[in-house]
Amino acid sequence: MNAAGDVAPRSCRPTSIGEAAGRGGAASGAAAPVALVVDAATKVYGAGADRVLALEGCGFEVRAREIVSIVGPSGCGKTTLLWSMAGLHHLTSGAIRLDGAVIDGPHPAIGIVFQEANLLPWRTLDANIRFPDEIKRRRSDEGLIENLLRQVGLAGYGPRFPRELSGGMQQRVAIVRALAQRPSLLLMDEPFGALDAFTREEMNRLVERIWLDTHTTIVLVTHSIDEAILLSDRVIVLSPRPGRVARIFDVPLPRPRTPEIMAGRAVFELASAIRSEIVGARTSLAAEGAVGSPKGEG
Repeated sequence: MNAAGDVAPRSCRPTSIGEAAGRGGAASGAAAPVALVVDAATKVYGAGADRVLALEGCGFEVRAREIVSIVGPSGCGKTTLLWSMAGLHHLTSGAIRLDGAVIDGPHPAIGIVFQEANLLPWRTLDANIRFPDEIKRRRSDEGLIENLLRQVGLAGYGPRFPRELSGGMQQRVAIVRALAQRPSLLLMDEPFGALDAFTREEMNRLVERIWLDTHTTIVLVTHSIDEAILLSDRVIVLSPRPGRVARIFDVPLPRPRTPEIMAGRAVFELASAIRSEIVGARTSLAAEGAVGSPKGEG
């Protein structure tokens, strides 16, 4: 335990999430069931001289109604892992399971928000949001869509086109489009990375508000440690490539996470510990590379 009391980060076993009760997130009260299992996920791209080992033996669990962030140095396989969870990439070995079933392709219970909103420019916002339902040939839940648009501050914007909106507003539409499908798991791949700092914090607060209302299970990939702490019940740190689980940090902070909470010593110490884990792993890898290099190189 550190000077801040109960927020000293601790490592967890990669395949167990254990003792997360009482922090106001997924595990308040009785522990929620395990929703997602990443079991020894390994991904290799290419072959021979072009072979790249992106992930190796990566494993952890995510409970229902939990928010988990994945952080790590650039190139460590975060997006590869997330796309594998979505069924968009096939693993070389290992498996990812949702509610006990192996994910081997796009899954109707999984929603995803990408780094870009990917709205169709010739369709209105209403038409973009309803596009997945058109593909599935089913009626949209109009009440749910209206409620989501109201929550994200876009009530009445349905007839507008993407070009009429800012980047942050377009990402709000992308979130509504994903949640309108009522996913049991929402994957977010650095969705706010291209936004300015103020808009990014505003979007983080929006995601937290929506989660407090829906309690959708969320896995988020981000480069921002502050964003990970603000949104998450746990933060998973991946090692430099090949990506493995280096350490898992609990975030035992109450929700909503007010600016006062985020400015406190507990958050500062947790962020420092996560940053040290990332920088330390990257430094160790660089040192190993220097030792293995011929004299005079790198």
